Amino acid sequence: MIKIAIASDHAGFKLKEVLKKYLESKGYIIKDFGTSSEKMVDYPDFIIPSAESVSKKESALGIVIGGSGNGEAIAANKVKGIRCALCWNRTMARLAKEHNNANMISLGARIITEKEALLIVDTWLNSAFKKGRHLRRINKISKYEKTHLIN
Repeated sequence: MIKIAIASDHAGFKLKEVLKKYLESKGYIIKDFGTSSEKMVDYPDFIIPSAESVSKKESALGIVIGGSGNGEAIAANKVKGIRCALCWNRTMARLAKEHNNANMISLGARIITEKEALLIVDTWLNSAFKKGRHLRRINKISKYEKTHLIN
């Protein structure tokens, strides 16, 4: 089965726990990078290791959760090979996979409901990369990463 890295800050903790249970019930293997409570934390401490797990192919995909999801997406996207899309609805999730082959998504626990989050995650997981012109664009991003980024 597919292994998914998951991480959150304090604002995303409750939604992370809901998503973990839901995904495990669907047969996914979940690797939780924290946090482990609603105690205030700095999101990069949890998001970056989860993104590194996806980058190193230790996890196939990743989901990160914060208050808005913005900082989490920014942090994840600093890791080479990560294409983390901030998703606030199912259309964004579908296009993130179809057009960008997003290997991670970021969710805002203060922006969307639990029900919306489940629909977004399902949509993303069940969508497929369309390749074609989109692959050409992804390859250009990958080439830039290889020639301009350290590590």
